[in-house]
Amino acid sequence: MSFPKPLFLFLLLLLPLLPWAQQRPADRPGAPPTPTQGQRIELLGAGRLQGGTFNGVEIRKLIGNVSFKQGTTLLYCDSAYQYTERNALEAFSNVRIIQNDTITITGDRGTYDGDTRKARMTGNVTMRDPRMTLTTQLLDYDLNRNLAYYSTGGHLQDPENTLDSQFGYYNTQSKVFSFKRNVKLITKENTIDTDTLQYNTVSKIAYFFGPTRIRGKQGNLYAENGTYNTITKVSNFARNAKIETPNYLLGGDKIFYDEARQYGVATGHVSMTSKKDNIEIRGDVGRYWRAQGRAKVYGSRPVMRNINDKDTLYLTADTLVSLEGRPPQNKAGVIYAYRKVGIFRADLQGRCDSLTYDRQDSVIYLSHDPVLWNQKNQLTADSMQIQQRKGQIDQMRLYGHAFSIGQDTLLNFNQVKGRYMVAYFRDKSIKKIDVLGNAESLYYALEGDTAVSGVNKSVSATMALRFADSKLQTISFLTNPEASFIPPNELKPEDAQLKDFRWRPKERPTRRQTLGKHFALPVKPKKKAAPKKKPAATPRKAAPVKKKTAPAAPKPVVKK
Repeated sequence: MSFPKPLFLFLLLLLPLLPWAQQRPADRPGAPPTPTQGQRIELLGAGRLQGGTFNGVEIRKLIGNVSFKQGTTLLYCDSAYQYTERNALEAFSNVRIIQNDTITITGDRGTYDGDTRKARMTGNVTMRDPRMTLTTQLLDYDLNRNLAYYSTGGHLQDPENTLDSQFGYYNTQSKVFSFKRNVKLITKENTIDTDTLQYNTVSKIAYFFGPTRIRGKQGNLYAENGTYNTITKVSNFARNAKIETPNYLLGGDKIFYDEARQYGVATGHVSMTSKKDNIEIRGDVGRYWRAQGRAKVYGSRPVMRNINDKDTLYLTADTLVSLEGRPPQNKAGVIYAYRKVGIFRADLQGRCDSLTYDRQDSVIYLSHDPVLWNQKNQLTADSMQIQQRKGQIDQMRLYGHAFSIGQDTLLNFNQVKGRYMVAYFRDKSIKKIDVLGNAESLYYALEGDTAVSGVNKSVSATMALRFADSKLQTISFLTNPEASFIPPNELKPEDAQLKDFRWRPKERPTRRQTLGKHFALPVKPKKKAAPKKKPAATPRKAAPVKKKTAPAAPKPVVKK
């Protein structure tokens, strides 16, 4: 009895399925279409079928338009080996796996284990879903865990971004990629380099876990942990976070930055450094508006440090604001400080409630009860102006109720006051004071710096005082002078002070008070103590040798 050839082939294909059909219970009605582990791979069709062995294992060799199915997973190829003793196959040439009509994997060669539901694709591998395309040379895909992974380098592309890495994992259910080693993400505006990154292909948010650098047209960002939204261009960075622009470097424990608004916020150990003029500001919170060129630092008394060749100026206040320069009016910019301002430099200390530092002209403006100290001199006025030249104080201008107090060697208070005053400096010391309007002075005359010989009091419309070695040398009365000399025995307490005299040494800022917690005090190198010289060993004196004396010879006895 003979069978038609098509019918014979059909029966031959059914033979491997008969034992499996007898061993497995029938699917329950209404069961989910997702196949259970170990479901037999179903051959849908092939151009030609041959039986045989491969490496000692019985197989079926399928050639031409081969197609398989397992649940919702389809596999196509030009040829395949299907193992008859186990639920597995090898596919060759134009291999294509389709899962749930959404994920497609293609490659030159593939293997698939129907029991573990794991596939491996090699050679020009491409994985596509509606949101992205992944290319690599070797891809493993676990259909049970919905996880694809590669270790030979991969390239991911979606409509907005491209990404390359050495290792990668893709969860096809959550649509989240995980990348490691030599990760580079390129967006339309930025290039991101990191070591470990997660990327959600739905939300387009990248998560960083390691040193990360974002380089873009508007500046660079660095952090060791954080997120970046490639759609909204919003960054949330942590751990050694920094924003770098052509003019500034902004850092903190955490940084939020919105590229669209060009606005950033830094918190925790905030530092803002100006690259042009060695100015650094530190505080607890910093806000940056790049379009305005404006930065604001506050929290725990922020501190500005300005380093130059000669000296370092420290400035502290409740709030510090920095404005970038706007050429041609001001190329360097301005710093504003307000509420409880403190200044410290080796040759100058001061306090006020509001300060403006014009970095273009190196001029500092102080207002709201300003007071300055230079060596043993104290200067006060309604407002002040400090002019610098080559990093050194050149002039101080005092406007309104100007008052200068200095102590002599006997701790007496020499005083000068007037409506307007200009103090000229040389080598960090006052060399001349010009008093303009309602000038008054009170100076103690000393004998050899050891005794007071009297007090000189004078009144004039204008006055000029000259100093040498921090001591008054001459006073010139230029308009309508009136002067008097008071001997020590006639000196009354009210004659020892001019009106509005106020000595304020307790308010003088110290270095420690000004630097606060943001800058450590300079550490002076300890001089290494010279090694102690061991005393030279003195030779032991030999014990004196006792000489044995011979017994004295008996005196001769003379007999008579």
